[in-house]
Amino acid sequence: MTEERIARLRTHSNNIDRYRRLLKTKLSEIERQYLNKRLSEQQAAMEIHLSAVELPSIMVGPK
Repeated sequence: MTEERIARLRTHSNNIDRYRRLLKTKLSEIERQYLNKRLSEQQAAMEIHLSAVELPSIMVGPK
């Protein structure tokens, strides 16, 4: 995994954590909707980056 990919994953993870923390606070419905949307976007982006990672053959198993 490249350092750039690791940095992107770390950024997505940090954003996800921040949005989850903010969602635990008192918010208007519009703010809550915005944060939920951003949270979903960050989770989707992180899943895309993780799915692009080539796992070592020992983790994948025999072909």
